[in-house]
Amino acid sequence: MVHVFVLFCLCWLCLVGVFGAETESVSVMEGDSVTLRSDTEIQKDDLILWRFGTEDSHLAEVNSSAQIISISGSTEGFKDRLHLDPRTGSLTVRNIRTNQSGIYKAQIIGRKVSMKMFNVTVYAHLPVPVITRDCSSSSSSSSSCSLVCSAVNVSHVTLSWYKGNSLLSSISVSDLSSTVSLHLEVEYQDKNTYSCVLNNAISNQTQHLNISELCQIRSDSDCICCCDSTKAVIQLVLSALVGVATVVVLCFDITSRRAEQKRTQKSTSVKL
Repeated sequence: MVHVFVLFCLCWLCLVGVFGAETESVSVMEGDSVTLRSDTEIQKDDLILWRFGTEDSHLAEVNSSAQIISISGSTEGFKDRLHLDPRTGSLTVRNIRTNQSGIYKAQIIGRKVSMKMFNVTVYAHLPVPVITRDCSSSSSSSSSCSLVCSAVNVSHVTLSWYKGNSLLSSISVSDLSSTVSLHLEVEYQDKNTYSCVLNNAISNQTQHLNISELCQIRSDSDCICCCDSTKAVIQLVLSALVGVATVVVLCFDITSRRAEQKRTQKSTSVKL
């Protein structure tokens, strides 16, 4: 009978989860610990089940009547990083990872049947954005300097240019492992302060613009000195590949000539 009752309660809780259980949103930084509080005091004969994700993978449970505290979750990468409070049933995830974002459910079965749901979002640590001079862009004026601020391998972030405390422009991305960039044009003699800010819901990184360093007045022929390092590396790699290809062709030509000479000599000696 007990098993039938528990099964009935679980089915009922699934319906509650779909049709009206409140979900608490939780944001946390990757590598930190997060505690999901059941907001209950475990009573005699209470059963608390913790599940995770769309497949309701079993994480942990407290069965007070059987005096059992069970922690699993190894298949989801939670091994050795879960802690269950035996008094309240609250679940702590230590050193949480970005792929452990999702829905966590606490199913509480006792004198009252209830469910708590948590929508946990784990944010990766943000890199400091990089400001470079954009040599590929032709400035609208000979007195202006074209810049680009960028960040790589980021997701769910916003990149913004600020002039002092005033927002000039911004762009947001939600894709995983994206590269985001934002352009800005300033006058060579501009004395204002500019900064590029990369932020998500719980943290930010700021890079301040040094106009005198990046925007020195120069001729177009000097632009190569400020070109993006990636382009320079690509050019070097292409040059190296061309050089290797040339050597291979020369070696093949020399080998072919020598083989032809040997065949000619052999043919001559046979005729003699």
